[in-house]
Amino acid sequence: MEVLVLASGSSGNAVVVRSGGTAVLVDAGVSATAIRRRMAAFGMTPADLDAVLLTHEHTDHVRGLEVLLKRTPLPVWATPGTASRLAVGAREGGDVSPGRAFAVGTLTVLPVPTCHDAAEPVAYVFDDGRHRLGLCTDTGIATTLLRRRLEACHALLLEANHDVDLLRHGPYPWPLKQRIRSRLGHLSNEQGAELAAALAWRELCAVVGLHLSEKNNDPALAREVLRAAVGPGVPVEVAPRDVMVRLLLDGGRAEVERCDAPAARSRRGAAG
Repeated sequence: MEVLVLASGSSGNAVVVRSGGTAVLVDAGVSATAIRRRMAAFGMTPADLDAVLLTHEHTDHVRGLEVLLKRTPLPVWATPGTASRLAVGAREGGDVSPGRAFAVGTLTVLPVPTCHDAAEPVAYVFDDGRHRLGLCTDTGIATTLLRRRLEACHALLLEANHDVDLLRHGPYPWPLKQRIRSRLGHLSNEQGAELAAALAWRELCAVVGLHLSEKNNDPALAREVLRAAVGPGVPVEVAPRDVMVRLLLDGGRAEVERCDAPAARSRRGAAG
């Protein structure tokens, strides 16, 4: 199983999961052009995708969806709540029901409800028969149900949105700070680490921190907090803005590497 974190954070989120000839895009929160260019860095194009899965309808998760579907028609899977908030539809795909697994090619996908200020948000667990991957961002708390559904994953992509002190003393207005720290907001570094520690087991191969706040977090700090939670034997990486992460799971081993996202072309450069 291969996981490509194309983008992560409040500026946009997009992750490719592929295995056995099947590839899905989880969220399309950056422009369709950015998705195409970032996929190209890994030797892929949107035509290689079999479906788009949405976690929820916030702009940083669906910003590029409409243009992406116009250029490359793809099935879209989303909860009814999420679908009801979208201005764009899809001819194929279908409704996602939390707790009810469905198949996309060789991948079995289990949606899990999260706690966020969206219509019907979910996390996802992917299983290709050999590996289990948990992908969870945009949740204010880790419920008992969420923890149980994420058990026995070989790799975890978990939210580490903010450092509590940096958020408290940062530039955001107080109502926004309250929203972020609420039960319907985002997991802090410490909350993400606590979740990772609770899910650590002998076959956990890698942890990647997602949805880092650019103003209220520090990548080195987030990485260290997560690393301390799971111990020295598990590779830990984080994906701040403009950094992509590639995770390869193969027979109980993990390879994790990061690279800079392709720079956006300026209009002047594009015209020339």
